[in-house]
Amino acid sequence: MEYINFLRPNKDSLGVHLFLGVALFSLSIYDLVSNSFFGFNITSFLPNYLSFFTPLLFGFLGLHFIRIEFSGYKTLDLINKNINLNWFNGILTLLLIFVLIKGIPPLLNWLFFDANFTGTSKEECTGNGACWVFINVWFDRLIYGLYPDDQIWRVNIAFIILIFTVAAAFFVAPKIKKYIIIFLLFIFPFILISLLSGGNFGLEKIPTNEWGGLALTFIISIFAILFCFPVGMFLALGRRSSAPVIRYSSIGFIEFWRGVPLITVLFMASVMFPMFLPDGTFLDKLIRVIIAITLFEAAYMAEVIRGGLQALPRGQYDAGKSLGMSYWKLHLLVILPQALKLIIPGIANTFLALVKDTPLILVVGLLELVGMIDMAKTNPKWLGFAAEGYVFAGLVFWIICYAMSRYSINLERKYKTDR
Repeated sequence: MEYINFLRPNKDSLGVHLFLGVALFSLSIYDLVSNSFFGFNITSFLPNYLSFFTPLLFGFLGLHFIRIEFSGYKTLDLINKNINLNWFNGILTLLLIFVLIKGIPPLLNWLFFDANFTGTSKEECTGNGACWVFINVWFDRLIYGLYPDDQIWRVNIAFIILIFTVAAAFFVAPKIKKYIIIFLLFIFPFILISLLSGGNFGLEKIPTNEWGGLALTFIISIFAILFCFPVGMFLALGRRSSAPVIRYSSIGFIEFWRGVPLITVLFMASVMFPMFLPDGTFLDKLIRVIIAITLFEAAYMAEVIRGGLQALPRGQYDAGKSLGMSYWKLHLLVILPQALKLIIPGIANTFLALVKDTPLILVVGLLELVGMIDMAKTNPKWLGFAAEGYVFAGLVFWIICYAMSRYSINLERKYKTDR
């Protein structure tokens, strides 16, 4: 009976069980580390099939012995509550720890310790790690695409204006902030296009097929975000309209665009759409792509906004109508401000998906960041370095999406109200 109680950790024998648990768990980690990195196995006397599982067995027993409810130690109770609640959680925790121990050191070696950072050719990449020389040599092309080197200053000026304007919006008074928003929405897009495309004010004209890299990713994302939100809002209102023509037209539009893959939409916009234009009519490929992405994402945005509209109680509509408000005044001043506040996570999620969908424009011949990496990796002088390029692109997209995510969280906190 005492033997059975010993296997059932409790607060009465906290010290003994805690000592055994920590010792067995430490032995488990030691066995795994020594076997993985030093070739020494403390259970080598056992058959191989048993020796392989001994770290897991030691760790499982260690976590079992420290799994004591209401131990009185805040740290121990927190560990048990979050990662050691039962035997299944304990095994998952061990497997995760083992994967991290086995995977992180080789990853760090490849990324940093064995990597090459300086040089001008792949011959200078002599280690077993990553060749970041590839990114260094191709950096300008990855950022600016095929934009002429002597005209890159125009791209820099355009985005410097954007960065400083957005940064200023966080520090100015609310009365001035609205003018900054108007500038960003209605004036800056024309400045951006004028600077990048040229053909006026003495600037050399640069065709859009020379635009590319990360700059093109931002351009498409900015314009698609600016246009898909209002289009999605009108579609959401149209789907809830009492007029059958408006309602069913909105439903048809939303369901059509949600049911077609984006890659098909881009292909149709690039190849098929020009066939239906009148003779002598030309619409730039980049404009067609932006329109296609905008309409595609607007369908998803419409459903997100419709969810916010349906979340509001009927009393909000009745209160507005009782004050004699018209349809548009009711929605613009009462309904939409409350609905949009509720769906900030959904809006942010749609914008994040939009940014990550931009690499698909590669199929229509536009080379944004990932497209430029695909072009660089096929260069005969740089064959075999695709992994470094994709890691770089992944890091860039993660930074962009993480920044957008944190900003959406701040907006949630700012406009959070108790309901």
